[in-house]
Amino acid sequence: MNVSPGNLVITDKEFNLFKSLIYEKAGITLASSKRSLVVGRLSKRMRQLKISSFTQYHSLITEEGNSIELQNTIDFLTTNETYFFREDKHFDFLKTEVLDNYGAGTNFKAWSAASSTGEEAYSLAMVLAEKLGLSSSWTILGTDINSDVVNKAKRGLYPLIESQKIPRAYLREYCLKGVGAQSGMMLIDNKIKKHISFELLNINGGWPEYINNFDIVFLRNIMIYFDIDTKRKLVDKIANKIKMGGYLFIGHSETLNQISDRFKIVKPSICQRIK
Repeated sequence: MNVSPGNLVITDKEFNLFKSLIYEKAGITLASSKRSLVVGRLSKRMRQLKISSFTQYHSLITEEGNSIELQNTIDFLTTNETYFFREDKHFDFLKTEVLDNYGAGTNFKAWSAASSTGEEAYSLAMVLAEKLGLSSSWTILGTDINSDVVNKAKRGLYPLIESQKIPRAYLREYCLKGVGAQSGMMLIDNKIKKHISFELLNINGGWPEYINNFDIVFLRNIMIYFDIDTKRKLVDKIANKIKMGGYLFIGHSETLNQISDRFKIVKPSICQRIK
């Protein structure tokens, strides 16, 4: 039967099924107020598959061997909001308080741990290129649980209107304006793109060995979706991956109070590893 999204209703039991699933797979706590979000984001896919109930869809995505459809669901239910040089005081601190202590040629490692569509990682890259030089061996890892946004980040292609937040000097030096079929678009120049790798990663799951020994980690505006136990485990795990004296940047609405004593607050939402 072909079902329109307007006809789909999620029961309390069905909502709890998806609430448990997204917590188990991504560590995200879905509040009751997110019922309409679940319906709105899953209904189009359910219609494509001619599935008429959320129970049926849940059964489908949790079947063994159906990891692709499960990843689709995670993509649908994870929110990705970002823009270039978001929370610009973080980038000012990085330039003046962190990178001034590093010379050209430094092997500097940064991690954009919830990189979404890549704007944060590319903003970091522009700052590192300016301060450390393009020939230095600095690297940036960008990770996200959503495969769609990871693929977009790898392309580094954005609507030109998004360039408004990028400082003019960076825009001229590191971004290419689209022409012809790419008119109205902007492409990140390969000279900084080559320093960045984007990977699909569940931040609350297992991590490969190369996630280690970072000078800075940006973990911004993602802990708001986690309960306190998940936050504590995650921050402790991340602390082990940051060099002693390295920095963790979190969102301005987030805090490490009652979460971790392994960092000291040096500026609002800027934390330095001390343990």
